[in-house]
Amino acid sequence: MKYRFFRLMIMVITGIGVVCNSYADSPIWAPPPLEQLIDEALVENKRIQSLEARVESLKEEAHYAGSLPDPRLGIAVLNLPTDSFKFDEQAMTQKQVFIAQKFPWFGKLNLKSQQVVLKAHRQAAVLEAEKLELAKKIAAVYYDFGFVAKNLDINARLIKMMQQITRVAETRYSTGKGLQQDIFQARVELGKLVDEKINLEKKYRIMEDKINELINRDYFSPVSPPLNLQYPGLTLDGEALKSQAVISNPMVKAGLFSVDQMKDGIDLARKDYWPDLDVKVAYGHREEVMGEDLADFFSASLVMNLPLWQHKRQGKKLAATMKNHDVAVKSYKNIVDALPFQVDALVTEINETQKSYRHFVDMLIVQAEQWARSSLASYGVGKVEFNTMINAQIRLLRFELQAEKYLYAIYKKRAELEAVLGGPIEGKGQRAEDRG
Repeated sequence: MKYRFFRLMIMVITGIGVVCNSYADSPIWAPPPLEQLIDEALVENKRIQSLEARVESLKEEAHYAGSLPDPRLGIAVLNLPTDSFKFDEQAMTQKQVFIAQKFPWFGKLNLKSQQVVLKAHRQAAVLEAEKLELAKKIAAVYYDFGFVAKNLDINARLIKMMQQITRVAETRYSTGKGLQQDIFQARVELGKLVDEKINLEKKYRIMEDKINELINRDYFSPVSPPLNLQYPGLTLDGEALKSQAVISNPMVKAGLFSVDQMKDGIDLARKDYWPDLDVKVAYGHREEVMGEDLADFFSASLVMNLPLWQHKRQGKKLAATMKNHDVAVKSYKNIVDALPFQVDALVTEINETQKSYRHFVDMLIVQAEQWARSSLASYGVGKVEFNTMINAQIRLLRFELQAEKYLYAIYKKRAELEAVLGGPIEGKGQRAEDRG
């Protein structure tokens, strides 16, 4: 009863009372360009299409499982003498037509139909989980793609800066104010940056291909990377999110429906101890015998199976079904017990990554900017070495890149968290200015 109550609660809260969920919006929060990619993937992905077809087939199967078997129509000949094979020789000879109908024991059909309905609900939950997983994968690649694009942008800035520094070093050397080794060092750093650019361009194309693959496109189509993400500033309520996960996580729903399905299986196995009924009605036509017009016969019979081999049949089936129910309960509990830890780990990662991002933006980058300006000015008047100046310039842009890495990681972990929650973070999981 407890699992049925939770299932009904979930159906009311999440709207899974309908067998198949359709998404008007992305399963997870996403900026508009990413939302368009996810929506396209949900339509085009072949695995999603097959799961949707499976849900629809189970809806139809539920009607079949709850219906009576087809009645049987037959003809027969009764008491036909074998010495003459004549129908007008013996009074008991009949040509018979009959109809028979099997009636499963009371409640069996309803339980069979309910089992398929629960199976359809479970499959719909699996479909929901698959959509969330696909959305999470696309989001992860999309944000990684954005970081590579941002890396390329900073790499281009580094190359431009190094080219300028190389020209300055060459000018200083030509006037006798600089060292030749400064030129060599600048050219080596420039060469390393060019090599880095080649590798980043390769990653850029690979990630574009990966996004096209996940969307299941028939042809390559360019993808615009996210380059100007805003700091989300999420303030997450871990306990509220854990509660949301237990209610909305699709695999929890699937587990509950499995438990109910196995419970109905136990009830059905117990009803197998009771016999099914086979009702037969027949009409027998008799010919005239020796000029006498004989009345036709009406016959009716009731046949039932006798469960004499209960120990080997019904008993074994009931035992197996009860074992399956225990497996379903343990599987459900395992999912529910693991969810709080998954949510807590992701919330911790998001919170700590946000702290790291703020540390870089508010402190390290500010200090690096001061160091870069100071060292550049000092190098111009010969107060610092070339190596110190160039390291300060590179360090500043590397800090900017690290901050961007943290920013994209926050968005990735948010998508991963929402896949565990079963949907976008609800209002109780974040402060008002972060919603949406």
